[in-house]
Amino acid sequence: MSSELEVPFINEIHEEEEEASDWDLLIAFNELRHREKIQGSKKVAQTWRMKERMKTVSVALVLCLNVGVDPPDVVKTSPCARLECWIDPLSSQKALEAIGANLQKQYERWQPRARYKQSLDPTVDEVKKLCSSLRRNAKEERVLFHYNGHGVPKPTVNGEIWVFNKSYTQYIPLSVYDLQTWMGSPSIYVYDCSNAGIIIELFRQFSQQRESELESGLNGSTPRFGSPTPAVSSVRNCIQLAACGVSELLPMNSELPADLFTSCLTTPIRIALKWYVLQNTGRLVPNITLDLVDKVPGQLNDRRTMLGELNWIFTAITDTIAWNTLPRELFQKLFRQDLLVASLFRNFLLAERIMRSYNCTPMSSPRLPPTYQHPMWQAWDLALDICLQQLPTLLEDENAQFHHSPFFTEQLTAFQVWLSYGSEKRNPPEQLPIVLQVLLSQVHRLRALDLLGRFLDLGPWAVSLALSVGIFPYVLKLLQSSARELRPLLVFIWAKILSVDSSCQTDLVKDNGHKYFLSVLADPYMPAEHRTMAAFVLAMIVNDYKNGQDAALQGNVIATCLEQLSDPSPSLRQWLALCLGKVWSNFDNARWCGVRDRAHEKLSVLLNDPSPEVRASVVFALGTFISVTDRSDQANNIDLGVGMMLASVGNDGSPLVRKEVVVALSSLVQQFESQFTNVVVQWMEEEKQKEKSATVTGEVPALQSSNSTANMGGSFISSSDSYSGESTTVRRTYSSSTLAGTTFSSVYMTVWKVLVQLAMGPHREVADMAKQIVNTLKLKASLSARPTHVIQNPKTCYSAPSSPSNTAPIHGTPPQNHFPEDHSTPGSQMRRDYSSPHLSGKVNSYTSPHVRGKKLLSERNSSSLIHEEKEEEPKSLKSTSVTTEFFDWSCRHFAQPLMRLSEEQDPESSSHHRREFRFLRNNNVRQEAREEQIRAGFNRLDVEVFVNKNQGIPSVIKFHPYEGHVAVADKDGICFWDWEQGTKINYIYNENLKNTKISAMDFINPHDESLLLCGTDDGSVRIWRNYLSEGYDGKELVTAFQAISDLIPTVRRAGLVLDWEQESGMLLASGDVRIIRIWDSQRETKVQDIPTGAESCVTSLASDSFGRSLLIAGCGDGSVRLFDRRLAPSECRVMTLREHNRWVVKVHLQKGSEGKIVSASNAGDVRFWDPRFTESVRTLNLTQGITALEIHKHADVLACGSPNQFIGVYNTSGDNLSTIKYHEGFLGQRIGAASCLAFHPYKVKLAAGSTDSFISVYSTPVKRS
Repeated sequence: MSSELEVPFINEIHEEEEEASDWDLLIAFNELRHREKIQGSKKVAQTWRMKERMKTVSVALVLCLNVGVDPPDVVKTSPCARLECWIDPLSSQKALEAIGANLQKQYERWQPRARYKQSLDPTVDEVKKLCSSLRRNAKEERVLFHYNGHGVPKPTVNGEIWVFNKSYTQYIPLSVYDLQTWMGSPSIYVYDCSNAGIIIELFRQFSQQRESELESGLNGSTPRFGSPTPAVSSVRNCIQLAACGVSELLPMNSELPADLFTSCLTTPIRIALKWYVLQNTGRLVPNITLDLVDKVPGQLNDRRTMLGELNWIFTAITDTIAWNTLPRELFQKLFRQDLLVASLFRNFLLAERIMRSYNCTPMSSPRLPPTYQHPMWQAWDLALDICLQQLPTLLEDENAQFHHSPFFTEQLTAFQVWLSYGSEKRNPPEQLPIVLQVLLSQVHRLRALDLLGRFLDLGPWAVSLALSVGIFPYVLKLLQSSARELRPLLVFIWAKILSVDSSCQTDLVKDNGHKYFLSVLADPYMPAEHRTMAAFVLAMIVNDYKNGQDAALQGNVIATCLEQLSDPSPSLRQWLALCLGKVWSNFDNARWCGVRDRAHEKLSVLLNDPSPEVRASVVFALGTFISVTDRSDQANNIDLGVGMMLASVGNDGSPLVRKEVVVALSSLVQQFESQFTNVVVQWMEEEKQKEKSATVTGEVPALQSSNSTANMGGSFISSSDSYSGESTTVRRTYSSSTLAGTTFSSVYMTVWKVLVQLAMGPHREVADMAKQIVNTLKLKASLSARPTHVIQNPKTCYSAPSSPSNTAPIHGTPPQNHFPEDHSTPGSQMRRDYSSPHLSGKVNSYTSPHVRGKKLLSERNSSSLIHEEKEEEPKSLKSTSVTTEFFDWSCRHFAQPLMRLSEEQDPESSSHHRREFRFLRNNNVRQEAREEQIRAGFNRLDVEVFVNKNQGIPSVIKFHPYEGHVAVADKDGICFWDWEQGTKINYIYNENLKNTKISAMDFINPHDESLLLCGTDDGSVRIWRNYLSEGYDGKELVTAFQAISDLIPTVRRAGLVLDWEQESGMLLASGDVRIIRIWDSQRETKVQDIPTGAESCVTSLASDSFGRSLLIAGCGDGSVRLFDRRLAPSECRVMTLREHNRWVVKVHLQKGSEGKIVSASNAGDVRFWDPRFTESVRTLNLTQGITALEIHKHADVLACGSPNQFIGVYNTSGDNLSTIKYHEGFLGQRIGAASCLAFHPYKVKLAAGSTDSFISVYSTPVKRS
């Protein structure tokens, strides 16, 4: 009873362990560089920056009051509104002058630097003279025309306003048409009179009439009054504000000023307080009278006082109402282009609210949507309540303290709430203009910057919104602050701004803002994250901007960056390198500063960095370090040294890095184009000679296997034409050396070979980029070749630079050198021995045989290409320059949300839910397979549940562990079959070269979103995503690289042998080589090369993925070799097992601490080994000449295929469980010879591919319920 209770408990624990293992398991090749294209974000035109900022420089104040005389067409009430500019016109004889002076003072509060001219009760000529004079002085700037018509009749339906004659006995009409002519454009008009709306209507009609006249040429001869006629486009650039509608009279309430509209526009706080008291809402604050509000303490420009705080709140509220109501373009024009216009329109919003309460509707052109009922006005009323509540106490007690309004704190809280749920799909936060207002307040600044940064982090759309609201000048001014607590926030905000709009670099340099980021970058106490952003900002400042490069160089940016290259943060190392690359790009002063600091040598250390992005950034920086203009001997030395550094990473595991290598080397080739052409001529000549000698002798010339560059001039890729996929011999060269002891010709040859190697690489984009350079050089070389030997005297052919300084060459400062005498001709340079000297000077006599290869251009393509170009010179390499978007792609990181959890980390995201589902499914598969695994050792395995004919002969077959499909690789592609439903899902081409075939295949990340790993017998590896998507464009190449090179051909070939460790992310690669190479998928770089010590190829690999130390290799000579990866390469082979006499078909390491090593040879003997002993502990003798053998990872069963057309299934005790000879069905035909076998990783299912192209899946007998 107790055991029955314990079993579910044990299963539950086991289930939790299995599920946890999926969550903890590595997901390889899942970085951004693998999941998205390496390209920058689309550039969106930014509309926040005004094309031209405008200023109102002249103001005409035209007052037609005629004090003491009421106009004939207006019947005034008694009592009536009398105050003009807060002055009673009847209070003194010089009231008109006082009113004019007061109006000027009110306007000067908003624009103190403008030129003001008053015209009090003027005539037509005076108005004309005034307007013409102001326009003449203003030139292209804006002029304001303020008209007070309280003492004259209402405007006429013909579009006329009224002024006086000289004796003030008559009202004289002034046509708005003429006023347009005198005022010109741009202008702003303020009409404070009854029926003012009619002027706006007729102004528009006159403008349209004027435009039609100008366009038709009817008015081209004599303008009215002899004044110049404005251009058509400028007539529209006029703004108008009118106090009331077409048929409305101004309010006559005696408690209000007569110029209520003007008061709202010029003294908004004063009139707002008075209106507040007059409303019912004023009763909320008792004891407040109209006289009392005139005594509100403080100054408008002092935010610490009550009056100043009210003005600040009013500005924030009206700005917010406008931004949330107006179209963006109109908001920019009215509220951000001109300070005076912005102030007038803010105050106009108040005028609309107040005057509508007196049945007046202020009008404007351009027309604004109604704003008088906006909810933010309630916040204004609340602010007035809170402030005025304190007013009696403050006036009575001088020591009473003013308590500031909670308005801004509450609005920031509202903004924070919006941020909690903010997204692009929601309406923008209406508090954004208020955040802008508090940026310069020390009280709220820190919180406002934090919230602003969080908002900008939502994406480029948020940055554009913030810029449109006018955030830019505020954050620019904050760079002058020395407060350390602001540094992280400001650096983050500026990184966001520059990631969206790089044009801000000019403003930063102009205001010396770059110094702020230089100090942040140089601050050792600043976290690496913020220094990374500072490096990014500096990189954007110097990006294609000469003034920025100059400013940064003077700020010692190069030394600052170089000092931190060893920082633990990969992002910081990446952006330091990118910043350096941009600083000295096409800028010799910075380049020579880098030379003095040995920048290229310090950067070269990072060519082995664990992060591919860092390595790519370093290659980018070294590529721009190559001089473009300076061709001195020292510059040549440095450039060629950099070229050797770049050549050393030509076979980097990441295509991201290799693309940058191609671009960098193309710069080098451009600078030394003639020398490279000569080297290619020599190379092509020697290749022809080698092909001829191979044809005569019937042998293929041996190729050098050493990685030393000292003899690189003697090892050539046997291809003289461009890439067609045809079969010839080729070698993939890898060079890593300094220039010490090498000739300049070998530098050019090394770089050329790296380019050829890249052009033949497995990654299509990298290969296409390299082919552009290779084909151009080959074309030039073909046209310049001569029948005689090209190089007769290398001293004259290669203009080698003179000797550099006596400093020892470090990382490639090449010495003065030329070809040795015994290498003076191509024939003497090509040696049949190709021996590689060791560092000690001894010669290694080992010579590697030839390798399989590929051609770059077919003979036909080459000849036709040359024929087309015979009549003209080949184009320069500069016209075929190759580029990448790596820098722009790196910048995209800062435009994306940085604070938010990624979808993979967010437990509420859809991708996380999908992953959770997959892991539950995986656990169910493992649970369901356990019973099968237990019964497998004594059960038949011959029930054919699936059979079909594959497109080609299967070479590798693999079950997906958790999904119901099987992948079958043939020579050129992979077919996917749903073995449960019996249908074909998809077929993809691996895009491997002709005369190569797929020899290894596996699923990467099978527990999650699977990738397909394909290895071909030329040593290349390709990894595919979306391999089940139909169509040619469905699949995506995640990455591709050359896993092994220098393949050694033998009579029987193993091709490329791979073993993928999902737990560690390591890829073990071997095959027709004498080493086992270990690649780290996280770093995308080679970790170590383990020499096998065998004289034959490696045929099978197995490893202890949990202990991560034991490595087992089966070899073609029958030996099984054990390696300990923790030891040095020379010591890591710990045991050699030699009981097999023939080709080892399979090596396998059983799971568990007591797991045995299992090996099988094609002689039919299967041996079990204890890793502690050199003698096998058990031997099974199966059928002779087995072609394939597979061992189940979890069940006691193994299967072997025979050339005699049967498959034997056994348990590990040697008992024959099944022998499969025929396909199932009536008159089932005989199965073909097995070419490949595979067990399902968990279920007891066997997949078999045969030489007749049939594939089958076999199962144990189905359990009947």
